Amino acid sequence: MLSLYIPQLKDYWYEEKLLSDKDTMNYNAGYDVNYSGYHYETGCIDFKEETWQEKYNKRKDENTFFAYLKDDIKNEFVGYVNYQYNEKDNRYECGVVIEASKRRNGYAKEGLKLLCNYAKEQGIKSLYDNFEIDRENTLKVFESIGFKIIEKTTWKKFNKEIEGVIVKIEL
Repeated sequence: MLSLYIPQLKDYWYEEKLLSDKDTMNYNAGYDVNYSGYHYETGCIDFKEETWQEKYNKRKDENTFFAYLKDDIKNEFVGYVNYQYNEKDNRYECGVVIEASKRRNGYAKEGLKLLCNYAKEQGIKSLYDNFEIDRENTLKVFESIGFKIIEKTTWKKFNKEIEGVIVKIEL
């Protein structure tokens, strides 16, 4: 059984662990982004303890939802889900990250379901995400709960053009 766990500041050690794990964050590598603490080669993101309070406050003050996914049977965190409002595109964008060592256990699908149900309870009408089209397992998970491809697009990753998709679910 999986549940959403809203982390307190003292729990941010887990996020630091995930963001610094090369195997967990490899999907994020190679993008030309201007994000403080981002590591181009690995996709890892610095999340030092001295920045936790600022991030905690920002999440509370902005229109952002962030929760750890907790396996209640094993009593351990397995990843996180989130959504935030993108003013530029006038939509809510979501994400799911599962710890590399805990993948292929159904956590992403269950976590996305929990996230979608929570967003719907908050009055959100739809959620979007985007990722590389060759991440076939990711696409299968999103489609299995009702996300549909609404657009194909391209990005630069490691200075090469790659194909991607934007997916959407109506809640």
